[in-house]
Amino acid sequence: MSSSPPDQALSLERAALSRALGRVALQDRDALQEVYRRTSRKLFGICLRILGERSEAEDAMQEVYLTIWRRAGSFDPARGNPISWLAALTRNRAIDLLRRSGRRESAPIELAVDVADESPDAETALIEQGDEARITYCIERLAKSDAAMIRTAFFEGTTYADLAGRSDLPLGTVKSRIRRALLKLRECLG
Repeated sequence: MSSSPPDQALSLERAALSRALGRVALQDRDALQEVYRRTSRKLFGICLRILGERSEAEDAMQEVYLTIWRRAGSFDPARGNPISWLAALTRNRAIDLLRRSGRRESAPIELAVDVADESPDAETALIEQGDEARITYCIERLAKSDAAMIRTAFFEGTTYADLAGRSDLPLGTVKSRIRRALLKLRECLG
């Protein structure tokens, strides 16, 4: 059974991240930049969720990437997914910082029964990963300029007016191109 294009994209992303971590282990600064580019949003989200304050999450991120720089050699691609390894490392670092700050709000353990676990279950997390890979696959099928507009508008939050200014295109043209690109994405994701 052959894997679908989104599965292939996910496998390629994992392989690229594993290779970059291997190069970080050899003290390759460019590789660390690549790891940062590929992972910083996800890892920052973990820090922010645990620490609750942006400035503390930013401090944690600095420590996380220093730890990655020092410990990249301990990652074994045969034993696991690189993003899982990085997420666990990030989570542990954020929890350490939370403990160090002394800001632990705790309640009696008996109350834990009443706390709902709002994190997605494993099946939902896998589906979301697959969705992300499918979206990436479909965006890569767009014309480069249209893909860049979609990424900038929807992933970076840039307004259509700012996009028009950046690209020296009329606002109406930007809106039309994004609308056509969204239709192509919908068809691809169909």
